[in-house]
Amino acid sequence: MQHSFTVRNIRAEVSSLWQLAWPMLIGQLATVGMGVADVAMTGHTSADELAAVSLGASIWSIILVTVSGTMMAINSIVAHDIGAGQLARVPHAVRQSLWKSLGVGVIAMGLANLATLLFDHLYLTPHVQHQAELFVHIISLGLPPFAAYRALYGYSTSINETRPVMVIAILGLCVNVFVNWLLVFGNWGMPQLGGVGCAVSTALCMWLMLAAMLLWIRRAPAYRATYPFTHWEGPHWPEIASMLRLGVPIGVSYFAEVSAFGAVSLLVARYGVIPISAHQIALNFTSLVFMVPLSFGIALITRVGQAMGEGEPARARFISWVGVWMSLAFGVVSAIFIVLFRYQIARAYTSDPAVQDLCAHLLLFAALFQLSDSTQVAASCAIRGYKVSRQPMVIQVTAFWGFALPIGCWLGLAPQWLPLAPAQPMAASGFWIGLVVGLTVAALLLSWALQRLSLARLKVAQA
Repeated sequence: MQHSFTVRNIRAEVSSLWQLAWPMLIGQLATVGMGVADVAMTGHTSADELAAVSLGASIWSIILVTVSGTMMAINSIVAHDIGAGQLARVPHAVRQSLWKSLGVGVIAMGLANLATLLFDHLYLTPHVQHQAELFVHIISLGLPPFAAYRALYGYSTSINETRPVMVIAILGLCVNVFVNWLLVFGNWGMPQLGGVGCAVSTALCMWLMLAAMLLWIRRAPAYRATYPFTHWEGPHWPEIASMLRLGVPIGVSYFAEVSAFGAVSLLVARYGVIPISAHQIALNFTSLVFMVPLSFGIALITRVGQAMGEGEPARARFISWVGVWMSLAFGVVSAIFIVLFRYQIARAYTSDPAVQDLCAHLLLFAALFQLSDSTQVAASCAIRGYKVSRQPMVIQVTAFWGFALPIGCWLGLAPQWLPLAPAQPMAASGFWIGLVVGLTVAALLLSWALQRLSLARLKVAQA
């Protein structure tokens, strides 16, 4: 049987997942590479500019990832329709997802700007605060096109067309680095904007990537059977509501994880420029590494969704667990890499010796949570392939806001009114210990949930 756990079947499924995932991986790396370029290029201007971009990026990344998760409902919807052979349903779903993206993008832009009010309570210098606020105000203009791009991204990957997301993301990265070079450093007679130049560049790239995806879908033959732009269609509120019921829990799940990391950034800021800069560099690099298991996870949504659409829960279960183990194997490799090259990683981002030393220390914690982070993202995405999103939401909110942040605050801030609090605050290290605990809880609970769900769906099919 094709879904039995034999070496031959596992190798075949790993190959299928990899073929689907690797273009998305390159695309995800290129997209996150924009953030890496922002931090790395700003890091070579001044510590104040790096701190401002780090704080602004903490707000931006929370909103961006939440939008990405909220728009992910289209992935499983289209995958199920493709698996069931219901191609005629796909164009309507895509059009309604684009209407949904308009509302999501505008709301996200408003929330990002409101979030800058947090900077008033972080003991920042006036220059750092002003630059961080301006960074968010400008970069938020890229949220509406990003939401629409993610709708088309999900549509494309769910019909097994992953090459465009790779090519377009690489194009976006190249433009981002070039415009950064012009505006951050003031080359070719352009104004020297420092970190604010990164915001202008990223917002511009979001619009460029949306335009490129629309053009690709219009021209490529692979989209003709499900082409969504044959005619005008207004919003269909029941369909949009259905997508929100599936997508909002995914967005909340993503928010729970990334906001935990973002909240740590804001809390670490009280300890000065060096800790926040070191923390942001370590977080930025681990976000880059995270794109690999995330790409496996997105491929799992497509593969599991198509198998369930075809009415094959046994194959869906097989695909799920092969994907989880594949992601975990990468976690082991990435953990070893981070431990061995943590000082080289830090030096690639900044020339400040104090920031380098603290960053290398924090990367040890990052290496530790590679195993649990890789496992939890693959398991949660496999569950979403079954069109189940609320259970992962509950688990991830509990893990990050019930374990990671409280433990991080207990160790990092060491409030003396708490029992067994450390004698001295552990600062950034304490918060990263909390993140390790939270990710471990998420990995264990999500693996358990996937096992129960996959067996339950199998029993229903066999009854």
